[in-house]
Amino acid sequence: MQPVNRQDRDPAPRAVRSPRPAIASPSDAARENLVALARHAAASNGFGAPEAALDELARVSTIGKPTDRNAANSGRYALCVANSRRVRFDIDRDVIRGRSFDFTRKFLPDGLSRVDRLPFLTSGEKRLLSQVQGRTYANIFGLVERFIAAKVLAVGGDHALGDQNALEALVRFGDEEIKHQEMFRRIERMCAVGMPSGYSFLPAPNDVARAVLSKSTWAVLALICHIEIFVLAHYRESIASDDEASDLWKDVFLYHWREESQHAIIDEMEWRREHEKLSPEQRDAAVDDLIELVGMVDGVLQIQSAADAAYFIEVCGRALSPEHAEHVRASFLDAYRWQYIGSGIREPRFARILGSLVTDEQAARMQSALAPLLN
Repeated sequence: MQPVNRQDRDPAPRAVRSPRPAIASPSDAARENLVALARHAAASNGFGAPEAALDELARVSTIGKPTDRNAANSGRYALCVANSRRVRFDIDRDVIRGRSFDFTRKFLPDGLSRVDRLPFLTSGEKRLLSQVQGRTYANIFGLVERFIAAKVLAVGGDHALGDQNALEALVRFGDEEIKHQEMFRRIERMCAVGMPSGYSFLPAPNDVARAVLSKSTWAVLALICHIEIFVLAHYRESIASDDEASDLWKDVFLYHWREESQHAIIDEMEWRREHEKLSPEQRDAAVDDLIELVGMVDGVLQIQSAADAAYFIEVCGRALSPEHAEHVRASFLDAYRWQYIGSGIREPRFARILGSLVTDEQAARMQSALAPLLN
């Protein structure tokens, strides 16, 4: 995927390669680490060669003589800032561009909707099902980004008088999440124009956010990291390659993916930073919090999948048999659990991070609690 070369509406000054006397350069070892991280990010996220990011890394301050590890972390935040500037988008100018959705095309790919498990549906009914699930997919992201924005702005305060690269990365992260909420509200209004009446998105974003944010920071950051990573996987593995999907729908999640790629890197760093603060007992309690959060997510999915299945059965254009109607209801819940829980838990990147932060006993406890949800 080629990077977007649009400039930010408030572009940063051009980087200067010559050294600045007031700011020392990272050590050779730290710089080698930063180059490796830049190349890793380029390979993982598709944002081109690392050399452009090194201009940003040259601005990394070592005032106070931080360790190489601190310099490397600062460099990772700086790299996220550089990428954020490069891929920043405007909802109207870059994404919507005066278009409307093509309702003769699918929204959510079959691999996410799992519509192949309903062979009795016609092609038109399968398309409608993908649109119903796609509409909720956008609304779910608008929902979760409410608590994501609140949490990243809160943890960003830890850097206010410290690493300014980290502070800028988190401020940008929060700003982008607020923008994404507005984009998904726009998508909901545009879907309402072309779809039958009767659809309802039931969860209240502020109520869900308050419940999530009542849990430990470790658990909330774990949930956020899980979400950001499955967002990247969904686009990369399903949405980008779906030739049957609406072009506008694909663009929404292309631009979303580009900004979320930085967020996933920041999520991991902040989660690890929080992990280092906690005692073994606090970490163990945080694992229980994470299990409870996944249970909350599943509660939301059960409520919304039932509403969406009822809506689909009502507007699909024919009377489904009781057996087929029950298959539809079960399929919606199964698909939503896969989209928002299972696909992230099984994503290797998330599994590696989580595995490095929990004990074998904690991992087994989580696996036992989540097993009923991972069909």
